[in-house]
Amino acid sequence: MTTAERIATRGRTEQPAEYETARPDWSHIEKQLKAMAECSDPEECRRRRHMIVTECLPLADHIAHRFFGRGEPSEDLIQVARMGLVKSVDRYVPGRGPFTAFAVPTIRGEVRRYFRDSTWTMRVPRRVQETQLRMRRTVDDLSQRLSRAPTDVEVARELGVDDDEVAQCHSAHSAYRPVSLDARRGEGADGGTSIGESCGANDPRFDSVEDLLVLGEVISELDPRRRAILNMRFFDRLTQREIAARLNISQVQVSRLLSGTLTRLRQRICTDVPVVLCVVAPLAGAGIW
Repeated sequence: MTTAERIATRGRTEQPAEYETARPDWSHIEKQLKAMAECSDPEECRRRRHMIVTECLPLADHIAHRFFGRGEPSEDLIQVARMGLVKSVDRYVPGRGPFTAFAVPTIRGEVRRYFRDSTWTMRVPRRVQETQLRMRRTVDDLSQRLSRAPTDVEVARELGVDDDEVAQCHSAHSAYRPVSLDARRGEGADGGTSIGESCGANDPRFDSVEDLLVLGEVISELDPRRRAILNMRFFDRLTQREIAARLNISQVQVSRLLSGTLTRLRQRICTDVPVVLCVVAPLAGAGIW
């Protein structure tokens, strides 16, 4: 573990009140950053870097504190914010503006990325994730301002988004911490059935639905006489001789037409095992082929 990582993980339970009572001298920090950038001695550069990160830890803790109460352990949020501080120190270029103007957005962005990429159990669009995180604070602000719970329309207007996007955020909230299938539906831990037990079982013939749809499309492309032969053979369960008598043709013609039709169906469906065998054969009984 590097020195920066030890700094980021050390004392994770410290309260961000340090930021209020021991605010760093930012002019001094910026001078140290400039000296570190101009330093040619690697050991001296590491020492200055360690000192800068240590002095700025209250800033990272203060930013992490603003994200407390959102379902994630405070220690984890502090660690993420401190790693953002380390990145800020490493990426800051002296002379391009105040250090805090660069560090604060960097640290805040690191924490927000943690929420966006690491804490959602189910993957939802990034835009919805970011709006959902913004929506919580907006609801709190509007509740204080209006002295009541705001409507979705008011929240959408405050955020500058569509009403549908607010509805999506409400749905996405359940993706953050979905309910376990082992959770009980009744009162108490032992009461009622679990959510998983109330879900429907797998239908073993569900896959045949798609086969039937494909088969129906293919059969509809046949000419009327071939469709009639298929219907009489596999649904009415007539013999080839009975079909020949109804159509006033020979049994040999029925056999040839039926064989050619089944071959066309197999080629049209393009599967190794003909769908006709899976779907139609059970209706016709054994030995129909």
